[in-house]
Amino acid sequence: MKNWKKVTAMMVAAAMAMTMTAAVSAEEETNGDLKKVTVILDYVPNTNHTGMYVALDKGYYEAEGLDVEIVEPTDGATATLVAQQKGTFGISYQEDVTIALTAEDPLPIKAIATVIQHNTSGFVSLADSGITSPADFEGKTYAGWGGPGESAVLEACMKQAGADFSKLNIVVSDGSGFEALGKSCDLMWFFEGWDCINAAMHGCELNYMELRQLDERLDYYTPVIITSDAVIDSDPEMVKAFLRATAKGYADAIADPDAAAEVLYDHAPDYDLEMLKKSQEYLADKYMEDTDTWGMMKDEVWDNYTAFLQEYGVISEALPASDCYTNEFLQ
Repeated sequence: MKNWKKVTAMMVAAAMAMTMTAAVSAEEETNGDLKKVTVILDYVPNTNHTGMYVALDKGYYEAEGLDVEIVEPTDGATATLVAQQKGTFGISYQEDVTIALTAEDPLPIKAIATVIQHNTSGFVSLADSGITSPADFEGKTYAGWGGPGESAVLEACMKQAGADFSKLNIVVSDGSGFEALGKSCDLMWFFEGWDCINAAMHGCELNYMELRQLDERLDYYTPVIITSDAVIDSDPEMVKAFLRATAKGYADAIADPDAAAEVLYDHAPDYDLEMLKKSQEYLADKYMEDTDTWGMMKDEVWDNYTAFLQEYGVISEALPASDCYTNEFLQ
């Protein structure tokens, strides 16, 4: 009897060991089945990207079967890297996508979601400078990043205000931000939810000239999420899964901006947490402004800005909006 019990106990123990081994193997297999996805940012992490970091931290991507890594661009423009499939997805801008698609050698990319519904950027000057509209830009110095559409925007805004664009001095910014205003330059192009907040927190008072108020064609999508045609063709379900999880992350950032800012701070601790919270609070109202579906884009926004770029010679031909973006992966 004792021997039988001993044998039975050994059999049970062996069975339990086999079950535990099988469970571990199943877990390893599940982890191994996660699809590796790389997201290349447009620059360094900031509050435009918070929804993705929230989705990453809360396991939304993993729940969709994705192993997501968010990286900064290191060896080229994000649009080019995504086109070369060095990243699955990327953060770009409507301007860059349009220019890339109309280049002599077009990049095989497409926008699949917009992070923010409206352009939240504009020109700034010091509050006491007397520069309150593009009509005051003549004889002044503007410091920018040298983008292909930048001069076109300046020219258009000055033209509408009756000013002579040829009398504006344009230089490439030295990266000193608002501290350069009133010193090496008179004007800069700021994003309200980031640069303007940072300036205000440092006691710098600004005149802010919102682009979409200066010219309705300048209310374009910035930033947008892009991917390559190859990814769209080969794995559309993965694209849907990525955007589904990403949308949940942005929904959380809208619902609790402070908590979302703290998540971003965990990934980018060099920032001031209070600044991140102020920026996040501002953007919480912008991610889904005038839409019921995060990420949704409209033909008219793409067509208006494409026509603008063509009018000012930035691109030689206009593309239909359907060639530039799709909403098919949004739910």
